[in-house]
Amino acid sequence: MNIREAKDYIKDSVSLYLKKDEFGEYRIPIIRQRPIFLLGAPGIGKTAIMEQIASELGVALVSYSMTHHTRQSALGLPYIVKKEYDGEEFSVSEYTMSEIIASVYDTMEASGIKEGILFLDEINCVSETLAPSMLQFLQYKVFGRHQVPEGWVIVTAGNPPEYNKSVREFDVVTMDRLKVLEVEADYETWKRYAREVSIHGAILSFLEIKKEYFYHIETTVKGRLYVTARGWEDLSQILYLYEEDKLPVTENLIGQYIRNDKIVKEFLAYYDLYQKYKKDYHVDEILDGNADENVVKKAEQAPFDERLSLLGMLIDRIMANIRENMETAAYLQEIMIPLKTVKAADNTIEMLNTQIDAREKILQNQMRSGALSAADKRKHKRMIRFMEEAKSHAVKENATGNEEIFAVIKADFDGEVSKMKQTTAVCQRQLDALFGFVDEAFSNGNEMLILVTELTVNNDSAAFIATFGCDAYQRHNEQLLLSERSDKLIAEIKELKL
Repeated sequence: MNIREAKDYIKDSVSLYLKKDEFGEYRIPIIRQRPIFLLGAPGIGKTAIMEQIASELGVALVSYSMTHHTRQSALGLPYIVKKEYDGEEFSVSEYTMSEIIASVYDTMEASGIKEGILFLDEINCVSETLAPSMLQFLQYKVFGRHQVPEGWVIVTAGNPPEYNKSVREFDVVTMDRLKVLEVEADYETWKRYAREVSIHGAILSFLEIKKEYFYHIETTVKGRLYVTARGWEDLSQILYLYEEDKLPVTENLIGQYIRNDKIVKEFLAYYDLYQKYKKDYHVDEILDGNADENVVKKAEQAPFDERLSLLGMLIDRIMANIRENMETAAYLQEIMIPLKTVKAADNTIEMLNTQIDAREKILQNQMRSGALSAADKRKHKRMIRFMEEAKSHAVKENATGNEEIFAVIKADFDGEVSKMKQTTAVCQRQLDALFGFVDEAFSNGNEMLILVTELTVNNDSAAFIATFGCDAYQRHNEQLLLSERSDKLIAEIKELKL
């Protein structure tokens, strides 16, 4: 299965493990909750999906890599206690609490969230001294004398032995205690994630042309050469910063993330070409609806890989604008709840301070839970910033009395809503301009199908179109669906051999 299918399966499994009966007891007792074992090549996003699952389910997440654990750190340190049996005193070894179990309790206490996921990575790389204890842990959820708290689901992960010399293959007894999910690298699945987290457009366009380079491992006389999804994502982040500071992108830079000289050279050549396309095609002018005739003609006559790169640039730019717009809409929607509380309070400033403190506490608790998404973190920070700035604005305006103070706050809120409506209108115009350009420049190609597909599968653009509408999208989507049904019907008729 691919990583998205694995995510859905794990999410469903965690939800089922956390279901309770009428007495508040877990329907599946902890001893019957088989840990999930995610087996896949390094760098395909196993850790990332655990953060997403925890965030979407609203549970906590504690992550540990098992490679650095000794028997003592995993089970707890031994100490001697005196016990009496049949009137005779004996020295008995007991153990302090496992560092791993202690982290679960620390997270519950710090975040206030009592249910969660304990994610143990590289579990098939544990030391020989720890291996026997892992069998007990997988069956009974116990490290030493201490059990994983109820409400915590165990998910594990590891690499196949061909990727890691430290791997110890599990025997049948151990595997029989796990739900094994074998995950393969899949570009199309990763691309959907990549759009949502704004992976650099040059990387996405390059991989669209060279899909075989998305995940590539080979053994040569120089040793193991490898390219992983993690490498592309890390390279994306550093590329943005290099461009921001106008630093030159070199083979040395790319080679720190992409460990294959051939792919490094090809990507650098493409990256330079991508920057040239940016200048040649004037992406902003196209999205403003002011595409020059020469640009349209150039796009029409361009080879397929160049057309694909241009389309990728246009989609990246408009997706970034739509994502910002949808995040703003979400934050304005949620901030209405504390503002209504502020409006109804006897002391507006005092309640505003209370709401700021409450939101900061929510943010801190979710950060401690280990399951806060980047989008939610930005949303909480924007809400806190708005309330703090609104309070300062009221003080500067010398507003007195609850009604006068809240009037200033409401004016600030209305101003934010007005800006959001303006950016919404801009995004709608850009979508119309983009469809118009693709229609004019690529009327005989598959570019329209690619555009409609990308807008459909991306969460932000799909939500934007569903909320605010886009006539051009609806029109072309219907045409493509009709064409698809027609092609299917023709294929079925051919099979009848009439």
